[in-house]
Amino acid sequence: MTGLVVVYANNTCPYCSKARKLLDQKGVAYTWHNIDQIPNGWQKVKEVSGRHTIPQIFIGDHHVGGCDELYAADKSGQLDKILAKVN
Repeated sequence: MTGLVVVYANNTCPYCSKARKLLDQKGVAYTWHNIDQIPNGWQKVKEVSGRHTIPQIFIGDHHVGGCDELYAADKSGQLDKILAKVN
């Protein structure tokens, strides 16, 4: 499943760490793009998500959004449904 879940984040952002924690707890394999190590990382985030905040989480072609949206999707049960579509 690696590559189907993509996270644009960095290692110092508390929201990024919180998102990572939830994905790890759910046993989700993901690709972590540390924007601090990507040339023009912030620009890349804006290009792929239309937003200027991190984290930005993608599951397949679905843009989940940031940490708050990830947790809201988990709470509502939508996250498991989205993840099931990419398995």
